[in-house]
Order: sequence, then C-alpha cells, then structure tokens
Amino acid sequence: MSVQVETIKAQEVAHRLVELCREGKNAQAITELYDDNIVSIEPDGSPMAGKTEGKQAVLDGTNRWYDSVQELHSSHISDPIVSGNFFACAMNVDATYKEHGRNVMDEICVFEVRDGRIIKSQFFYN
Repeated sequence: MSVQVETIKAQEVAHRLVELCREGKNAQAITELYDDNIVSIEPDGSPMAGKTEGKQAVLDGTNRWYDSVQELHSSHISDPIVSGNFFACAMNVDATYKEHGRNVMDEICVFEVRDGRIIKSQFFYN
C-alpha cells in the first residue's frame, strides 16, 4: 500500500477521533476506531501505567478513569498532525478526582493506523 493511501486513511481516522473526543465521546471513539488488538501504552509512574492490549481492556481502562472523576472542568484536544500512518494530538484535561483532588494534565498522544483502524496508542505526560 502506498504512503499516500496510508496518509489519507490516517487523516480520516485522526479527524474522526478528534471529532468524537471534542464531543465527549471518547468511549465511542475506542469502539469505532480502535483495532480489536490495539496496544495502548501509558507512561511509568502514572495511575494507568503500562501496556494494555485489546480493545475491551482499553475501553475498561477508560471507563475506570471516568469513574474516578468527580467533576470534569474542561478538556481539549488539538487538531491532529499526520505523517504517514501516524498522527499525534495534544490533550489537556482539567478534572477533580474522587481520591486525588483537582489536577490539570497536559499530554501528547501518538497513534498508529493500519487498514483504517488504530493499532497502537501511546501517551506522554508527567
């Protein structure tokens, strides 16, 4: 498959992911766009640290995160930057957590797309 075709598919997936996240439909984004065998990596030291494999496991982790939030004050996702079959977005979340109080998190999210599905996600934040 040519790089141009991969870039077009990655652009379509990237724009759809951003659209759904901006509507607060993160779980729908996972269900709709992630491959069944997705690999998702969170940084060491974070509450969700490590590698998660499989769409259902990623969805379960997202739901656990939502359950930990007492109040979501704001969230933002940037327009995607696409290169080949990869895209990246900056995300910002301001939330009050049930057990940890209020926290603002800035992160860079990198996604890999194959055959129109997200096969890998990796998140970078402190």
